Amino acid sequence: MGQTALAADLQDNPREEWILGQAQAIIERRFIRGRQLSSPHDVRQYFVAKLALLPHEVFGCLLLDNQHRILGYEELFRGTVNEVSIYPREVVKLALAYNAAAIIVVHNHPSGEPEPSQCDKTITQRLKSALELVDVKLLDHFIVGGTQTVSLAERGLV
Repeated sequence: MGQTALAADLQDNPREEWILGQAQAIIERRFIRGRQLSSPHDVRQYFVAKLALLPHEVFGCLLLDNQHRILGYEELFRGTVNEVSIYPREVVKLALAYNAAAIIVVHNHPSGEPEPSQCDKTITQRLKSALELVDVKLLDHFIVGGTQTVSLAERGLV
């Protein structure tokens, strides 16, 4: 079932919508402020729960302290079905506002295909360079496509 069909099915089924809401609440509690990230698997689960069913692209930031404890999560940019504009200046401003030492960025591909485009790879390098200027480490850039994720760090692109 495609992303659009799944989203339409959820709108037609209030019980499934309620169940997904409860699942989202459980995941949010697991990622409360101050919790230290224990595994990439946990981060993937969190991002899939937040972004998998969205019909448009969003770009978000998971902000971390120097012990990689969660300071917060913010969705910074919202795009269309196949693109989102990302501004490194705004990412740097957000990191400074949280006094973050590290950051993990994420965006989704509503098509369900998580493979990074050349634009994804380029913006990752631009973000890394911009954040380095203010001593914030870019740990990873995840792309969510349905229930699948790609880590650009695992591919050596961060």
